[in-house]
Formats: sequence, C-alpha cells, structure tokens
Amino acid sequence: MDDYSPPSPGRLRALFLALAACMALLSGLLGTGDAHAEYGDVVINNYSDAAGMRPVVFPHWFHRIRYRCKVCHADLGFKFKAGGNEINMVKVIDGQFCGACHNGEVAWSVENCNMCHSGKQGTATQVHESTVNSLVQPKGSKP
Repeated sequence: MDDYSPPSPGRLRALFLALAACMALLSGLLGTGDAHAEYGDVVINNYSDAAGMRPVVFPHWFHRIRYRCKVCHADLGFKFKAGGNEINMVKVIDGQFCGACHNGEVAWSVENCNMCHSGKQGTATQVHESTVNSLVQPKGSKP
C-alpha cells in the first residue's frame, strides 16, 4: 500500500498561485497581438478621443459566453444601450463597471492600456454590426 498523503492546503495554495502566475505571463505574451473587432462588439468612445486615447473595443460576445447577462447588466449596472453608461477610468479604477472584474485578481488590471483601448481614433460609440475589422488601430500606427 502507498504512503500517499494529499498535499497540505498551503502547498495547494502555492501550486495554485504558481499556475496563476504562469497563466498571467502566458496571456500577457499571447495578448500582445492585434485586437480585432467582431460582430456584436461595443465601441466605447464617450471620453477616449477627448483624452487623447483610442476608443475601447469591448468584446461583448467573448464576455457573454462566460457570464449571464445579469452579471453585467443587473449586478454591475451596465445599461442596455451603447453610450448609455458614464464609464471613465476613475470609475474603472474605483472598481465600478469593467473594474469590478478587471482588478488584477479576477482579470487583468488597467496597467496595459492597449488591451482595451484598441479602436481607431474617432470611431463613435456603437455596437459593431459587421465582421469587417475596420474599427481596430493597425499595428504600428500612431493614435
């Protein structure tokens, strides 16, 4: 008979943290490519142009696959209208809207601006209605 004993809770936590760190590193390396706007993505540009930033391209269906509508639209208060929310970086950093999950614990935090601010300058707030990736800032071009 084996003398197997399950790992201690401390050892399990250490393994989990090491795995999470590896996953974060891998996602950072893989996430450096071009962003793509797809059908149903939401462009958020209520304040970006005025702040000299590219607009946010929010991958709605990517999030919808993982979460029920109520998580964002009821629990976090997102209105069902593109442009209907007063989202700004102060609120996000304060844990409101996107910042409820994008806090460095549930999902990446706000340090890498280009992960979200990937749209072409001047693109109006809208729901992207085609699969033509014409909303994305070409790689290497300046905002």
